[in-house]
Amino acid sequence: MWFRRDNKNRNRRIGREHVLDVKLRSDQVRAARMRVFTILFCLLFGTFFGIYLIWRTGEVLLDKFVYENPDFAVLNIEVHTDGVLSLPQLRGSSNVRIGANLIRLDLADVKRNLEMDSAVETASVERVLPHTLRIFVTERSPIAQVNTPCLDKNGNFSFAITQLDKKGVAMKPRDPRQCIVSMAELNPQLPVIIGLNAVKLKQGDTVPVEDLPRAQAALDLVSAFSHSPMAGLVDLRSVDISTPGILVVMTGQGGQITFSADNYERQLARWRSVYDYGKSMNKGDIASLDLAVENNLPLKWMNAGTISPPAAAPKPKNSNPKTRRSNV
Repeated sequence: MWFRRDNKNRNRRIGREHVLDVKLRSDQVRAARMRVFTILFCLLFGTFFGIYLIWRTGEVLLDKFVYENPDFAVLNIEVHTDGVLSLPQLRGSSNVRIGANLIRLDLADVKRNLEMDSAVETASVERVLPHTLRIFVTERSPIAQVNTPCLDKNGNFSFAITQLDKKGVAMKPRDPRQCIVSMAELNPQLPVIIGLNAVKLKQGDTVPVEDLPRAQAALDLVSAFSHSPMAGLVDLRSVDISTPGILVVMTGQGGQITFSADNYERQLARWRSVYDYGKSMNKGDIASLDLAVENNLPLKWMNAGTISPPAAAPKPKNSNPKTRRSNV
């Protein structure tokens, strides 16, 4: 009896020792894990803090030795352009002030400022260390215009003029105060495109897509005319694009010339042949000529007895001479 009781007590004590041993091991494992987590946290925090400290130190050093360094101040804005805008006007459009830090300048922002002017087609900007900002500008050349009827502030009827370049981009007429050429050279009598919805034209944007094919046909004709055998003999006053596939041109001499919307070189050469024939036969000026007809040329001459003596042929217009100018 006693022997059995002693064995039971001994077994109970052994069981308690095993339980205590398991609890001790669990505490040690948790403590070890906490140490590992603490070390990892300190390493990560120290790494990020070190990177942040290096980054902030680099910013301070860049500000002190580069971005705020007077040795990199803009002292000269060098402008090159192929058009008529004055160099001071382009410098002002760049929105760059003398004394600004050349390294800190956002060149993309300067380029965007320049191209906000509808007369500027493209602009490029580059740094020339230590003190020069160099700007290259390509200007748009207007070849036609659209007249929009409107009322001025006094209630008088007038026309608002929107000019178009050869790609159909709308632009406002240049201000003579911002250019280096005379008023006559700056705003010549450009051909007027009739039949275009001028209300939808926005400066700096292309003609709306629904009108673009017809407008582009008229612009291509005007461009082809300037290099044709008829250039300098007559001048184009208007191009009517109201009829699909047909362009009706009114000349400064009162003639009406009808074109089809393709193969302008051939049609202009036919026009020159008729013109030369009329001069050789003393027929006077052409009243109407339909070049859109392939097999024959419907033609009408002005009454020689009612027309005044022919005026001197107009000189070829050069609305925007592409003479590259620069300021060094």
